[in-house]
Amino acid sequence: MKKVFANAEEAIFDIKDDSVLMLGGFGLCGIPENAISALVKKGVKGLTCISNNAGVDDFGIGLMLQTRQVKKMVSSYVGENAEFERQLLSGELEVDLVPQGTLAERIRAGGAGIPAFFTATGYGTEIAEGKEARQIDGRWYILESALHADFALVKAWKGDTLGNLIFKGTARNFNPMMATAGKITIAEVDELVEPGALDPAYIHTPGIFVQRIFKGTNYEKRIEQRTVNNA
Repeated sequence: MKKVFANAEEAIFDIKDDSVLMLGGFGLCGIPENAISALVKKGVKGLTCISNNAGVDDFGIGLMLQTRQVKKMVSSYVGENAEFERQLLSGELEVDLVPQGTLAERIRAGGAGIPAFFTATGYGTEIAEGKEARQIDGRWYILESALHADFALVKAWKGDTLGNLIFKGTARNFNPMMATAGKITIAEVDELVEPGALDPAYIHTPGIFVQRIFKGTNYEKRIEQRTVNNA
């Protein structure tokens, strides 16, 4: 099966209206910039986006919010985005706000084939409303369901043509687990190399989880800064 695509536009060719997407990254670090730009250009609507955060007004998922392409956000942090706030308060956007650790575990469970799990996080709060609660060893827990997506869009530092991926720094927080929980995982990378060029001991996501891969271009990496110690 051919995994290598020329660019983001080709890689997302079959993402259609009302799709459920997972978008990797932590804050503005390690987000699939090229795939997001391609989605904006394509103009698909009614998307459900599962992501740790909603970007900012002019970057990341914030670009799709500006063009009214997102129907629902499932995320743990939604600050720093005025358009997100406006759509939420006006009732234009459905939001499922999930504690960050719970969000990570729901995604991991989806990739691991675990349908649901109990967690103490959120018990006794609005998060627990409508969910099964159970007392275990004297402590109360709520049942959280696993998350899956039609497409998982991830951003890696290096990848090979077989789809094996290495993430860098904080970009490793959500990208690897999302790569396992999408029916189709599309990876964009800074560097695309031939099989054998990556040390197997440092692979974070095995290629079996990745269906498409392409070399990205023109990354802004707004939050990633290089510092030099001249001492």
